[in-house]
Amino acid sequence: MRISAKGEYAIKAVLDLALHRHRGLVPIQEIAARQAIPQRYLEQVLLALKRAGLLTSRRGSSGGYHLTRPPEEITVGAVLRAVEGRSAPFEAVNGDRRSTGAGEDLAALWREIGEAVSQVIDRLTFGELAARSAERRSAARPMYHI
Repeated sequence: MRISAKGEYAIKAVLDLALHRHRGLVPIQEIAARQAIPQRYLEQVLLALKRAGLLTSRRGSSGGYHLTRPPEEITVGAVLRAVEGRSAPFEAVNGDRRSTGAGEDLAALWREIGEAVSQVIDRLTFGELAARSAERRSAARPMYHI
């Protein structure tokens, strides 16, 4: 499985929006700063997510981005497909090589791995990722101060 920088940035951006969804619109500058993503590149990623119907935006000084649905309804797979293409990044690249003998076995293996990856990312929602992130942050804080 290969996830491009664009796919990784898309996941980071949507997770950031899920974590800050109660604030309303989140400015792109804040997402870029928190996630260490170049703002120009993030603009392209967010545009692809907006075209896929996962985000809404508003321009201006009080503008920003917002998820169109609750994070519990947006899967990692939907986000990756929005920026990577319909089947990416889960299909094995075999080119024009002919699959014979061991190649056929390997092709079947790559398909099986791709199906397993697809099942995981199509099940995992940003609601779950946000909950995991919140748990990690709260576990890192001391219970009391001395």
